[in-house]
Amino acid sequence: MAIKEDLIAKIQDRTLVMGVCGLGYVGLPLAVDKAKHGFQTIGFDVQQEKVDMVNAGHNYIGDVVDADLAELVRAGRLRATSDFGFVRGVDFIAICVPTPLDKHQQPDIRYVRDSVIAIAENLRRGMIVVLESTTYPGTTEELVKPLLEEGSGLKCGEDFYLGFSPERVDPGNLVYKTSNTPKVVGAVGEDAAEVIAMVYRAILDGEIHTVSSPAVAEMEKILENTYRNVNIGLVNELAMLCHKMGINIWEVIDAAKTKPYGFQAFYPGPGLGGHCIPLDPYYLSWKAREYGFHTSMIESSMMINDRMPEYTVERAGKLLNRLKKPLNGARVLLLGVAYKQDIADYRESPALRVMEEFRRSGAETAYYDPFVPRCRYQGQWYASLPELTPEAAGAFDLAVVTTAHSGVDYGAVLRAGVPVFDCKNVMKDFQDRTNIEVL
Repeated sequence: MAIKEDLIAKIQDRTLVMGVCGLGYVGLPLAVDKAKHGFQTIGFDVQQEKVDMVNAGHNYIGDVVDADLAELVRAGRLRATSDFGFVRGVDFIAICVPTPLDKHQQPDIRYVRDSVIAIAENLRRGMIVVLESTTYPGTTEELVKPLLEEGSGLKCGEDFYLGFSPERVDPGNLVYKTSNTPKVVGAVGEDAAEVIAMVYRAILDGEIHTVSSPAVAEMEKILENTYRNVNIGLVNELAMLCHKMGINIWEVIDAAKTKPYGFQAFYPGPGLGGHCIPLDPYYLSWKAREYGFHTSMIESSMMINDRMPEYTVERAGKLLNRLKKPLNGARVLLLGVAYKQDIADYRESPALRVMEEFRRSGAETAYYDPFVPRCRYQGQWYASLPELTPEAAGAFDLAVVTTAHSGVDYGAVLRAGVPVFDCKNVMKDFQDRTNIEVL
């Protein structure tokens, strides 16, 4: 039987064995969805701690329901391993590993490369490999395909199928999860695209949109996040201008979004965070240079957004100066270190950059975040204040709102008489504005 027909038959009767490489914010929810839809699923990760937690039915990802994971493990439909030899037993494997930047702000694809090499050593005829990690256009066909072919001796399109389907994970989103978010699929060859789309239709509830190639799917993902980066850069620049002009940027945005067409609201802040928006434009600008092309608009927005932590500290210093207090030696409390509201994820959080800038200026810093009791930054661990009370806040000269968590008693800071630099406009409904300054 030909590869295509064999795979279709396995999808239809739920005998296709699924694999997920990387059990983080993207991989674990995907593995759970595969197992929930009746497919035997194996998760692969080099971190033994994650492997052990999954096999014990202990969840560590916010978008996964604890009971779902425990039940799937108990029923034997989901298990994890650090032994890539088990790749030989799967029919479909999705690569969901990090794609960070190196110290030179260039793509660091070593996790993708290492994962592909490990898979290639165990690749067999009739398998499907799909890259989900966000990366530069061309990665699937220029990097992944040659590594798989060289490492296995098999030929893409004849012996195995290869595709790219970008992850679309928004931690903390109460409406859209992995299961119901539309999915884009691009593959090497029409047969591969058809079969890979069929796999995702079998495990996800969202629409599956097929494009003509992996490069289109890779560029589509970069566009999604660059779109946000550019628009956030625009409002951050306008926020700086509005401050000089004595205009409230938040009120300007609220007024603009009353227009029912042609405008989408984006908001300023102390910088960009998360695993995609701050990083993806660098992947595109790096790849563009290969073609002698400079992404000038994108690079400008990146420069603006990258400067926001420094600008935040500059504004905070001027606020303290007006109160006749020096920034050097001041005690500053950061309210929130997660990169977005009401989640525990602090990857690339601008709050950590703000903390670093304050310390460079000689200030002492601490933070309060009910979602992140401990965080690690540049090799050092930091702990949150256990509670945000007037007594605890009163020990500081200034509080800076860096994450818009709901349910936080921001009024406790004001009751302590501590001035607040509100970078997220969370205190917009407070009537007494005497001790509040907004970004």
